[in-house]
Amino acid sequence: MNVDNLLKEANVTKDDLIIVACSGGPDSMYLLNTLFVDGYNIICAHVNHNLRKESIDEYKFVENYCKKNNIKFEGISLHDLPSSNTEIVARVKRYEFFESLVKKYKADYLVTAHHGDDLMETILMRIVRGSTLQGYSGFNFITDKGYYKIIRPLITMTKKDIIEYNDSHNIQYVNDNSNDDDLHTRNRYRHHILPVLKEEDPNVHLKFLKFSNTLKDYYDYVNKIVYKCLDDAYQDNILDLDMFYAYDDLIKKNILFEILRKWYPDNLYLVSDNNINEINKLIISNKANSILKLPDNIEVIKNYNKLEFVKGRILGNGYSLQLNDKVSTPMGSIKFVDDSDDTSNNVLRLNSTQVKLPLIVRTRRDGDKMVVKNMIGSKKINDIFIDSKVKMSDREIMPLVLDGNGIILWVPGIKKSNLDVQFNGDYDIILKYEKGDINNEE
Repeated sequence: MNVDNLLKEANVTKDDLIIVACSGGPDSMYLLNTLFVDGYNIICAHVNHNLRKESIDEYKFVENYCKKNNIKFEGISLHDLPSSNTEIVARVKRYEFFESLVKKYKADYLVTAHHGDDLMETILMRIVRGSTLQGYSGFNFITDKGYYKIIRPLITMTKKDIIEYNDSHNIQYVNDNSNDDDLHTRNRYRHHILPVLKEEDPNVHLKFLKFSNTLKDYYDYVNKIVYKCLDDAYQDNILDLDMFYAYDDLIKKNILFEILRKWYPDNLYLVSDNNINEINKLIISNKANSILKLPDNIEVIKNYNKLEFVKGRILGNGYSLQLNDKVSTPMGSIKFVDDSDDTSNNVLRLNSTQVKLPLIVRTRRDGDKMVVKNMIGSKKINDIFIDSKVKMSDREIMPLVLDGNGIILWVPGIKKSNLDVQFNGDYDIILKYEKGDINNEE
């Protein structure tokens, strides 16, 4: 048994504070007991998922073990886990609890009881399901989380090794009966595939560990290139497609994956290979402007040669506001001013005898048209947006100014209607547009 050696390899000392994730099963009880006997500075963390009637007994079992051995115990009980994606959500909740303890106690490490059989199962499942280069490698011996590290010191051991040691050293543990049920995918691999591989080679778990480490080396090499390309082509949540097109297909795919990792730091499980494929289709489509909706209110917006990633935009039914003194919109503010020598599209001058008050500021609607200044006939607002290269992400929140009869007078900052009065003409209303994002205003 080489837990102590692997921890030393990870530069863990007995002075470091370690959070030990312990379910009460044979693997985690072996780990907890070994660290305790070897004199490490530990805190036991247990999560009761409340998915089985035995869960509360397992909670008490781990708690009593810690009391008996004077080990600090921290436990939590989860409630109302969803009926779908239960295991995934439970894992997220579990690690949120572990991280809260790391922060509470300023711990240096979190150790988990993942062993060699777990690594084999994970790799095989991902090969069958489909994954990324990193995903196919399973999980790491050490995962650096920045302010702490996750260590898996049982990674070179098998389940058989652990149970034999527990039984010979009288280490008590609980059995989770759900591990016997082939209803769960992982259990089918555990019961029917791993035994065949172990018949071929009893140390096959070490071959899988070598395979995992080899893939990680290749992933690290590719990722150096990916992050260099990301730094060049992805700025302020916008991907420059002209630069992106020039990259190798492997680099492109990994760039998209790393962008999504940034947007889903704690719930990457919401994203599938299909989402990557949908983004690729959006990129290569002939449409200059398109929007793709992703899970958790993330949107990917193609705007000519740019691909923008946004979250939680103000969309839906838009807005309609009466302009009394000043109106603030997601795109900026529109207000009455006493004087201005600005003759650009940021200022509109009106004669109150030619328009019906009050003025209204609203977002576009189907069929909206405006008689553009110095132009014969009317033009669709959507065509004005296209001609002016207004981003798709902005078209739904861009303000329009109308009079009380619903006549569109102005697309602020872009076009004025034929009712705009020349600077030296007869007007008594001056409106000024100041572009900006109200979400960033103090």
